[in-house]
Amino acid sequence: MRKCQICGKSKNKAVKRKKLRGKFNPVKTYFQKANLQLITFNDKRILVCQDCRRSILKGKEGC
Repeated sequence: MRKCQICGKSKNKAVKRKKLRGKFNPVKTYFQKANLQLITFNDKRILVCQDCRRSILKGKEGC
């Protein structure tokens, strides 16, 4: 499974809802995927999420 190698963020299950006569009905489930990108860190190519990438490029430790 694809996930961030720093914080472990991966896909998340979510539900779409549709309003019908004042009530919400669950219609469809789907997966929200993390924004994963390859970067070079310590001479290794790793797959990280956008939040961790931002903190690495700013020079902060971890996510």
